[in-house]
Amino acid sequence: MNFISDNTAGASPNVMAAITAANHGAASAYGTDLWTQDAESRFAEIFEHEVAVFLVTSGTAANALALASITRPWGAVLTHEESHVADDECGAPEFFSDGAKLIGLPGAGNKIAPDLVEQTLARFREGALHQVQPQALSITQATECGTIYSLDEIRALKAAAAPRGLTLHMDGARFANALVTLGCTPAEMTWKAGIDVLSFGGTKNGAWAAEAVIFFDPARAGEMKWRRKRAGQTLSKGRLIGAQFEGLLADGHWLDLARHANAMAARLASAIEASSQARLAWPCQANEVFPIMSAALQDRLKAAGVGFLPWSDRALPAGATLAQGEIVGRFVMSFATPQAQVEQLIALIGA
Repeated sequence: MNFISDNTAGASPNVMAAITAANHGAASAYGTDLWTQDAESRFAEIFEHEVAVFLVTSGTAANALALASITRPWGAVLTHEESHVADDECGAPEFFSDGAKLIGLPGAGNKIAPDLVEQTLARFREGALHQVQPQALSITQATECGTIYSLDEIRALKAAAAPRGLTLHMDGARFANALVTLGCTPAEMTWKAGIDVLSFGGTKNGAWAAEAVIFFDPARAGEMKWRRKRAGQTLSKGRLIGAQFEGLLADGHWLDLARHANAMAARLASAIEASSQARLAWPCQANEVFPIMSAALQDRLKAAGVGFLPWSDRALPAGATLAQGEIVGRFVMSFATPQAQVEQLIALIGA
């Protein structure tokens, strides 16, 4: 029973079939193929907007190149202190932006509050020679604690950042999971709410290695083709990335995969809420569950071969504390998580 990450799942059969189909015959290289062009057109349809799309192979590349394209070397990116771009990209955003500073902000559930954005911006005088200049705000949807920004919260963050002209970036590694929870359209969760640039995640949701950087104002994407090439992300056989999105996006398959993962997480979260053996650190709003577990429960699960990750408790709600020996665990469901394994896990927790 492996609940360590949604990255432990393989690719969706639909995606693999699309790759196999695209593998036959010859096709033009470096993203000029029909599959890549089709993916770009599909994104325009999905987001109901003219977009500039750049396909890459990893979330690290998507986030780093997106932030580098909107932040100068003397600039700064405001983000949550435990966001993926701050904690899990091995300095890639700083590297590809030639040294732009990441400024980490606290917040329960790994969500950033608009008033904290305003307070932080007030510390950095506009045009001050001795200070970096904040130029972007990056949020994660769903967050690293499995929580979700509502549409109103995204709009409020855009309003907080707008007076200083900050570009609003969304790390959407689990974009689909957040979208099906909110029940809104992709347009409503992005450009209509103020998102300027999106890292669209495919890999965690059934692709093999497929992510996209999406600019909702194509005029702002002028540097990206060179940045992507310089980063080694302009693949000669780009059709095999484009084909993954063809298999993923056709007929709403990407949303069906996310619904399954979310449903498995909701089933586990519901059982934990009804249990005396554990309690939830944060509400389950996507495909991740974060129970607070005693040492005895941790040992029982490990003895049964259950894979999960110990997680940071820094973003617990105000007043929430851990007792001696307790930890926060992270359990992630994927499109391929069998319900039988979830039920087996629930039985172990309640044993």
